[in-house]
Amino acid sequence: MQPSPFVGEFIGTFFLIFLGESVVANVLLKGTKGNNSGLIMITTAWGLAVMTGVFVAEKFGSPAPHLNPALTVAFALQSGDWSSVPSFVLAQMGGAFLGAVATYLFYYPHWAVTEDKGDKLAVFATGPAIPHTPSNFFAEMSGTFVLTVGVSSIYAMEGSGLGPFLVGMLVFVIGNALGGTTGYAINPARDLAPRLAHYLLPIKGKGDSHWEYAWIPLVAPVVGAVLGILLF
Repeated sequence: MQPSPFVGEFIGTFFLIFLGESVVANVLLKGTKGNNSGLIMITTAWGLAVMTGVFVAEKFGSPAPHLNPALTVAFALQSGDWSSVPSFVLAQMGGAFLGAVATYLFYYPHWAVTEDKGDKLAVFATGPAIPHTPSNFFAEMSGTFVLTVGVSSIYAMEGSGLGPFLVGMLVFVIGNALGGTTGYAINPARDLAPRLAHYLLPIKGKGDSHWEYAWIPLVAPVVGAVLGILLF
């Protein structure tokens, strides 16, 4: 496969979502070795999934990986160059969808033995611990604001090649500090494409995909990223 920014964003986002959503499946689905192992396992693996996704995206042709449509929009606003936004967002959404499908296939026998419909959806998409639209929007906006300022600061100061590792650590702390209310999507591709996969895949007893909430992890991260880049 010929390296290119599109390929890098696609494969990098695939790795991000496949690893990130698979750790949620490992913790929530019945019969897994990691069942009920808790939040720290999830936040740790998500941070490392981001790190892996960034390294992979760089290798496959995206020299400054975003893996996140909110960051893509914010960085386009910063630079004034919007030409790569459509292709990046398409690659990110496609990679995220394929990553969610891969998680479904990897944990295939465990869906049937898991009765809780909410746990099945939580593998694919985020949701509020307490439904409260203003607070839920603020949480997703704030998490992405911190992500954007943090990522921008890391790459402005860092020259050792450790940028992807440091971004992974940033996502780790966001998850532990700011993820308890909504599950910290902080990335429209992380929620929308896998939620669509949940809706389309033949998951036994899966329940509703809760599209009424889906606009929050779609819109709030973009608002937070734009505010973050404006501050930066």
